[in-house]
Amino acid sequence: MLRSLRIGPRPRRNPEAAVPAQRRSPDPLRDGTRIRDLGATRLAVPTGLHTGLGCDAVGVPARFGFKILSRLPAKGCVYADSDWWWWLVPAGSDHDLTWPLPACYAPGAEIPDRRPRLIHHPDGTSPYTPPIPLYLLVCQLTGIAPSWPAPPVRSAL
Repeated sequence: MLRSLRIGPRPRRNPEAAVPAQRRSPDPLRDGTRIRDLGATRLAVPTGLHTGLGCDAVGVPARFGFKILSRLPAKGCVYADSDWWWWLVPAGSDHDLTWPLPACYAPGAEIPDRRPRLIHHPDGTSPYTPPIPLYLLVCQLTGIAPSWPAPPVRSAL
């Protein structure tokens, strides 16, 4: 097979055309769209469980679900749909704490309406998963070092 060679200068490319256009994630939790704009649902706590601390939820992509569930020492209510798993945690479990991506923190346990179903019912009367062990597992699985602000150090001198 013979190839023809072009002799002479190369045509100049438009440098802007070489850079691909930035794309936004289709995940509504990442692209700035509010959950309520997409249709939201609040995770329903089963009857008989006490929610005196309020309810928030922490979601992770389904690929992390079984790993987290199997490693947690204590488990509260866990919900799942085809793409996300959600753990109920006490309200304010994000205070001075940034949950690492791809995890999502949902105040009020209000999540996108993807028809989640309860897949784990706790043994006791508390619907909550302890947030610190959950946070540490999410950090470990995502490869992100845990971090939270240190309290100010005071000297007695």
